[in-house]
Order: sequence, then C-alpha cells, then structure tokens
Amino acid sequence: MYKEIKVFDYANVVLEKMSPGIFLNTKKGEIINTMIIGWGGIFVVWGRPVFIVLVRESRATFELINSSEEFTVSIPIEKDMLEAIKICGTKSLREMNKFEVCNLTPIKGRKIETPIIKEATLHYECKVIYKQDLEQSVIIPKVKTRYYNQDANHTVYYGEILDQYLYTNEGE
Repeated sequence: MYKEIKVFDYANVVLEKMSPGIFLNTKKGEIINTMIIGWGGIFVVWGRPVFIVLVRESRATFELINSSEEFTVSIPIEKDMLEAIKICGTKSLREMNKFEVCNLTPIKGRKIETPIIKEATLHYECKVIYKQDLEQSVIIPKVKTRYYNQDANHTVYYGEILDQYLYTNEGE
C-alpha cells in the first residue's frame, strides 16, 4: 500500500538513517543492484527537489546509474535491516546478487523503471539531471587523506525527485 508524502516530510529521517546507511537502487536492462550510501541528502537545486548521492567509479552501481540515468532510494524506517545493510554495504554485484542473498524484494518504481525495496518503508524515485566527478585538487587535505588515498573517485549525482512515498505491506 502506498501512502503519499511531501518531498521534505521525511528529510530529517533520511539524514538520521545515513548511518548505518540507506539503499541506493539501480537498474540496467534486466540487471538490478543495490548498494549502501552514507553520504547525500535531499536539497533544492534549480528550483527542483533533488536527492544527491555519491558513487565511486569503481562500483558496479556506477555503470548502471550512468546507463539508466535514474535511481531509487529505499530507507528502512519501520524495521531493522542491519544485516542486509551490512551485506549490501560490503559486497559487490560482481560477487553476488544482493537481492537474493538478503531476501530483498524488488518492486518496480511508480514513475521509473528502477525498483524500490519492498521491505523498506520510505522511497524516492529520481531521474539524474546533473552529474560531476569530484575535483580532487580542491578537496581539503584531511578529507582527501581519509577518503581518497586510493584511486577510486566519486561522481556526484543530482537526481530530481519524481516521486516519494511510504510503502507498507498492509492490505496484502
């Protein structure tokens, strides 16, 4: 069952749930993937509500999001999904199908092709309207040393929020 919400109704919950992490879902053709993000949030850019996410170019998600130019974000707020978050935050699509391993149920988005995760409650459907690789030369040294001592850089994706809602299993 879908419950309509306004785009910023749960913005504080999104930020609170960044630790331990939230699900970023992508799709390319028949391939679906989820990964965990702990950086990002909901903003207004160019007069549009956007969900900003960062994805390392070394991740399988990077190829999928660049191909489809869309993503969904699923946030568990009613139940503990820490084990799935741990697995999806440490394993790659290249190693396993995280949906199968974690018993996550993909449900097609209402406005885009990328699925949401049925077991989570809060969902955002986003279309990429801008992306940019982080410029390493302007990152302060303390941050660069901690997060970028490897070669893998992040790309920042601005996803215009096309739909947002709560999904519950009531009535099934």
